Amino acid sequence: MPGYALLLTGFGSAPQHARLVTRIRESVPPLFDLVAPMPYVDLQKMLDEANAWGLYGYEKGTYVEDLSDPVIEVITEHVPRKNSPMSALLFYRLDGAYCQAGEDDTAFSGGRSPRYGTFIVGLAPDAGLLAAERGWVGGFWDALRPHAIGSGDGYINGMTDLSDDRVRQAYGPAKYERLARIKAAYDPGNVFHLNANIRPA
Repeated sequence: MPGYALLLTGFGSAPQHARLVTRIRESVPPLFDLVAPMPYVDLQKMLDEANAWGLYGYEKGTYVEDLSDPVIEVITEHVPRKNSPMSALLFYRLDGAYCQAGEDDTAFSGGRSPRYGTFIVGLAPDAGLLAAERGWVGGFWDALRPHAIGSGDGYINGMTDLSDDRVRQAYGPAKYERLARIKAAYDPGNVFHLNANIRPA
């Protein structure tokens, strides 16, 4: 039976964190857990080993509003189909402070309503095994898209197919145009054109 892990990160006070941990322990009793303070840099290193240099990877992401029955059906159908034990499905719960910022207050490629950021990550130890993981990621993503919020493209850093129209859809027309005007002022030569490029207006 596959195992599941919950990584809970708190940036509030110790009593706030303790209350949340208690709620989780009572709702979904874990097989084991560990709660301890750690420096932020160490937190950032926690997934380094699972994503070490030299692995071959492909990922896609989307947003879903909640873990509805249809979403859970897609998950339970597709997770067992992965070929590599390193491949993973990740959910990030986005609410609370995330929802306090206005839709157009930041250069974030997604709405600010409560949601789950979903990342389907295919990892393979060598290039020959990557094709199967790409197929798994793509099929899983296609099955989740009917249940997705917005364009279905999700968080911009979870996209691997960075065509201009996909980037524009992820931000939405109004935000994309505003960012393009900013880019024209600060990077008119489009020096920073890699990753999810926004072309200067």
